[in-house]
Parts: sequence; C-alpha cells; structure tokens
Amino acid sequence: MSVGNATVRTVGPFFRWLDGVWGRRALRAPDGYPCEFTLGWLGYLGYELKRETGGSDVTAQTPDACLLFAGRAVVVDHVERTVWLLALDTPDAADWLERARAAVTEASRGEPAAAGDGNHGAVHAPPASAGPDFTARDAKASYTAKITEAQHQIAEGNTYEVCLTTALTAQAPAGGPDPWQAYLALRRRNPAPFASFLRFGELAVASTSPERFLRIAADGRMRAEPIKGTRGRDADAARDAALRRDLESSPKDRAENIMIVDLLRNDLSHFAVPGSVSVSRLCAIESYATVHQMVSTIDARLKPGMPRAEAVAACFPAGSMTGAPKVSTMAILDRLEGAPRGVYSGAIGYFSLNGATDLAVAIRTLVIEGRAGGGAQLSLGIGGAITADSSPQQEYEEIRTKAYGVLSALGARFPAG
Repeated sequence: MSVGNATVRTVGPFFRWLDGVWGRRALRAPDGYPCEFTLGWLGYLGYELKRETGGSDVTAQTPDACLLFAGRAVVVDHVERTVWLLALDTPDAADWLERARAAVTEASRGEPAAAGDGNHGAVHAPPASAGPDFTARDAKASYTAKITEAQHQIAEGNTYEVCLTTALTAQAPAGGPDPWQAYLALRRRNPAPFASFLRFGELAVASTSPERFLRIAADGRMRAEPIKGTRGRDADAARDAALRRDLESSPKDRAENIMIVDLLRNDLSHFAVPGSVSVSRLCAIESYATVHQMVSTIDARLKPGMPRAEAVAACFPAGSMTGAPKVSTMAILDRLEGAPRGVYSGAIGYFSLNGATDLAVAIRTLVIEGRAGGGAQLSLGIGGAITADSSPQQEYEEIRTKAYGVLSALGARFPAG
C-alpha cells in the first residue's frame, strides 16, 4: 500500500460512488475511544447534488463534492482534554505515530486557547482594519420581490414553505484574507458546534454552522436537527432576553420549524425501522454568540442492512434549506434564485470507516476561491424560510442578521441597497 497524497476526479453519480467506498465494512475503534470518526472521508457535498435526489441539473462553479481520505488523524476531545492518534496499519505508521505524539506533546505546552471560544456573550470587537467590500446578488428590492413571488407560489398551492437564498460576494486582492486566519476569526466571533475548515488546493471553506443535517451512528441510530427561526443577539441583557422570548413564542417561526420537522420525519422514514421515527425536541431555543435559533430534533433507527449512502441521499439536501414539499420547492427555488448555490446549503462532515457519518448544513459558511495571478473570490450564502405570513421587510432583516456573524469577523459590512 502506498502512503502519500493524490488527487482523483470522478465523473458520475456521487451517491453511487459513495455507496461503493463507504459503509460496507467496519473498522474497530480503540478501546475507550469516544468519537464515531474512525478514519475515512471528510469534506463537503454541494447543494447541486440535488440533481441526484429529485432536483434539476444546475452547474456550480465549485465541484459538486470535495472529499479527502484521512488514513491518519489527530482527534482532539475538548471535553476530556485528551488527544487520540489514529492511523491505518502501513509500513511507516509507527514512525508517524511517534512524530505525531511528539508534536502533540509540544503543542500542549503552548498558550491556552483564546477567551471567547464558547457560545456565550454577544459582543466581540471587530477587526481594526477594513474588511472586504461585499456586493449582493440581490438588492433589497430584488430580494423582497422574490419573497412576494414565493408567497404567490404558496397561495397557488405549489408549495407550503420556500427557503429562499441569495449570496454576497467580494473580490479580495493578493495577500488577503488568509483562509485559515479568516476561519480562526470566524470561530472567535461566531463560535458554533459544527465549525469546520476545509482546504482543497485553491478552494477553502470556513464554516461556523450551528445546524446538524444528519448523523448516522455506527450502530444505526439516526438524528437530524433542523433550525428554523432566528433572532439577533443584543448586548443589553434585558433586550436580549426579550428577543429570545419573542422567538420562542412566535407562531410564524414555530410553523416554519414544524413544517420542516414533518418533512424530515418523512425523509428519515424511507430507511428507518418502522415506528422508530420520533421527535425528541420540538422548537427549542439555542443561543449563540450572534443569534438565537429555534431547533428541533428528530431521531430514528436505520433498518439493518440498508445502504447508508442511500439513506443520506434520501435526506439530501437538508429540508431546512429547501422548504416543503422538497422536490417541487427546489424547482421553484431554481427559477427564483437564478444561480447555483455551490457549497452553501449543502453539507460538511465525515463518512467514517465504521459506517458512521455526521454532517452539518453548510450555513454561516465563507467560501474562498483562489484566482490565477493572486487574489480570491469570497462568497457567503444567506437566506430564510418564506411562508404565507412572511413580512418581506422582516425576512430581509433576517438575512442581514444571519450574515452579521461572518461579515463582522472579517471587518466587513452588509452591502447597502
């Protein structure tokens, strides 16, 4: 077996490829190991993979999916403050383990983690220097007009809920921003449980997603945790508490959330043990550094012997990023948005050799694409769920709220107009 780096491009159905390389054999984890990841594939699935799950064929600028195979890994348990070194059995595995152990020991003697890397507090100082100058694909008038059209589609009975999105883009000159430093700034400014950083050559993805798309444990337990409903945070404790209460008691936000819960119950049921699908948490409120969010939890158990790649495909893309019903609403979104989403609103996570997967929805995610001759294009997708009761003005303010955590970390502002 050779050890090193190689890049392979494949053409053809992604989920068929995934079924051939993942979920068919189990790799036993070390005794006491607390994580479901036991080496395997890590990366992202782009939204345009919807062509394989009932959506139309749209081409994005970025690859439909980018994954790297990790035959070696350093896994950090932040709760227990322990580090696990994993490696497939190769001729030089012992040498790598020795060098990795020395590197981890040396790193543990360094400075403690910076304060503010938790989910508490709503105020952080922005960078001193001016950030990138973002432009919006849809000005306010354009976006609100699309909201009105989405509501027309709802009134006509073509959909119940439309998760309309748009994008902000910026051209960065050579030398900035460094993708890794941008990600660290996002973590400090907008920490989230599914934060991730990916780099594939000139393409980098820096995500501070708070939303789990789908987890399938090695033993077949499944979980989805959709987010629908957002309020900004406030530095004043009383006003912040009022914002949280307003979200918690909002009939509109609860309706949005419950519609997606019903959609995901249906998605999971296709591959679940009959009677195992349950909602263990409905419309709960979680608070992060810049937003309050309404979150629900749907649990199920995978039928024994069912293809795990097909179970992921049955749920993709996340219903919280499409609306309901999923297939017809994706067609409406293609017409309204008029542009591919790329990485945004796809999924980020891993496919482990023990058959487990844990995927986050690619939201609050900055995509950085290098350009020939230097410089880079930055892209930030934003959106929200449109229902019959939506206020176009409030929906527009919501996308500004969602963009704030990422933009402020870069020292940037939401574009005017």
